[in-house]
Amino acid sequence: MPHFIIDCSENIVRMKSPAEIMQTVYDVAESTSLFKEGDIKVRINPYKYFKLGEGKESFIHIFANIMEGRSVEQKSDLSKKMITQLKTLFPEVPILSINIRDFEKATYCNRSMIE
Repeated sequence: MPHFIIDCSENIVRMKSPAEIMQTVYDVAESTSLFKEGDIKVRINPYKYFKLGEGKESFIHIFANIMEGRSVEQKSDLSKKMITQLKTLFPEVPILSINIRDFEKATYCNRSMIE
């Protein structure tokens, strides 16, 4: 159920392979034990065109969309673990960030929920 969408500058996927980046995000999410095994989904969007502050040429931002029900502390821990691991993988990248958004159970629907 959780979706981790990685937006990044195009040069990021030349520093590390998309597979390695996505696996890193997957592994961090899985390590928190907040999600059912096999439910984590990760995608990456490298951007060719973007504008950053002066002297900044690289960025990674993760949009984490998860089902409601986790505490603020759990989500904060997930955020910190994710950025800590990305900082290790990309020590030269100046912008590493994540935000977590909750899906509402009442309005969420997927294929398996429809007969």
